[in-house]
Amino acid sequence: MSDARKYVDQWLRDAHAMEKQAESILEGQVSRIKNYPELAERMQAHLEETISQRKRLEACIERRGISTSGVKDVSAKFTAMMQNLGGVFAGDEVVKGVLASYAFEAMEIASYRILAEAAMAEGDFETAQLCKEICQEEEAMADWLKEHMPRITTAFLGHAASENADAKR
Repeated sequence: MSDARKYVDQWLRDAHAMEKQAESILEGQVSRIKNYPELAERMQAHLEETISQRKRLEACIERRGISTSGVKDVSAKFTAMMQNLGGVFAGDEVVKGVLASYAFEAMEIASYRILAEAAMAEGDFETAQLCKEICQEEEAMADWLKEHMPRITTAFLGHAASENADAKR
């Protein structure tokens, strides 16, 4: 096995675990957002996109004759669970959620760019194309968050100033 193949396989497993983590984080966020309907709608759409990404990665992993990493998947889900739990207690959960989501998108974008390049170097153009497509979806979500951060922040401050008990969500 070439080094490129070894690393592409490893990084595909990492990407799968990353999408499982994203799925868990988004499920938690979507279930708690109450006062920010536009954010809730976009997060729900990205959750559906994330599920699709995970499934496409699973098909790619299967095509390559490897399996996902149970240890990485469980670890990622545990990390997501802890992040969701931490958000429950934050008085500014919606703002911290947007911040964390934007940072997570940046990590996903970098991961898929690296994976696409490695797959190209290995000669697996199908995997490279998949990673480029997923990367574009992650870039679209990051762009949406960047564009809407000011509005979400201002809305949060308005809810907080009115002493709305659900301002954080």
